[in-house]
Amino acid sequence: MPNPKHVSYLLSALAVLLVLRFHLLPAAFAGLAVHVLTVKFARKLPTRWWGGLAHKLALAGIVVCVMLGVFGLGLGLWSFVRGHHGMAALLAAVAETLDNLKRNLPADIAAILPDTADELREQVAAMLREHGQKISAVGMAGFKTFAHVVLGMVIGGMTALHHFKGGENWPPLAAELHGRSRLLADAFDKVVFAQVKISALNTVLTFIYLAVILPLFGVQLPMVAVLIPLTFVAGMLPVVGNLISNAAIVLISLGLSTGVGIASLGFLVAIHKLEYFTNARIVGKEVNASAWELLCAMLTLEALFGIAGLVAAPVVYAWLKSELKAQTLV
Repeated sequence: MPNPKHVSYLLSALAVLLVLRFHLLPAAFAGLAVHVLTVKFARKLPTRWWGGLAHKLALAGIVVCVMLGVFGLGLGLWSFVRGHHGMAALLAAVAETLDNLKRNLPADIAAILPDTADELREQVAAMLREHGQKISAVGMAGFKTFAHVVLGMVIGGMTALHHFKGGENWPPLAAELHGRSRLLADAFDKVVFAQVKISALNTVLTFIYLAVILPLFGVQLPMVAVLIPLTFVAGMLPVVGNLISNAAIVLISLGLSTGVGIASLGFLVAIHKLEYFTNARIVGKEVNASAWELLCAMLTLEALFGIAGLVAAPVVYAWLKSELKAQTLV
């Protein structure tokens, strides 16, 4: 007779592969977010309120908040892409930076860079035409993803209702699967919500540098209103997210002068070092994982599943580590 614990591990691994293979990560993360937030909210309710009604009220409130958050994020991204102060302004700033770099770089390297903003736009347009078929499917894919996210939130809320129910009379396999889901929710809670704190800290420090320190020295960096949200969103990816936002800030800084670029690089390196410290304290302490472990997991899953694997890697690795720790293997 198969061991229920072994079967639950096999089904859990299969579920991870299916979620990544069929692009269901947004739905899975939305469901986990609703589940974790609902449980946190329900735990703060007075004991006398516990029961079906309290859980349903908590579920309804969290689902509405998450749906509003997803809608606001989508609206913000659309405004950034289509608005004149988003991608268009960022493209102009990058083109100006390239013009400045071409005057200071060796001729062989400068010849590789576009000569004008119009040439840069033409290269972007050529890339869009090359991938036009994929881009034309973005609208339909967006509606499909939105539907998946809504269903994921509903499922996450339904599973949250069972969190406080005892499993003494559950069949063996159901009890084991419940144990796997609890550890997954804990891993998601530790990694994702801890990463939100880290990203928020990095964003505040970056805001102080861009909007306070640089202006004190008479430097007005363009695109601050875009770079600050970019820092927070990119910072949701452990380790590599900070590198993405830092590269954008340094590139825009170089558009002003080499000195400003060097100053930005030095300041952001210091922030990056601080992220290692905070990551070790907030995330690493919780899941007993260092930065190099997370990087290895992210590189492996990115090679197998692309961007979805890169995003899912910290949660999957933290879940794996918690399962191994529960079996006293690590």
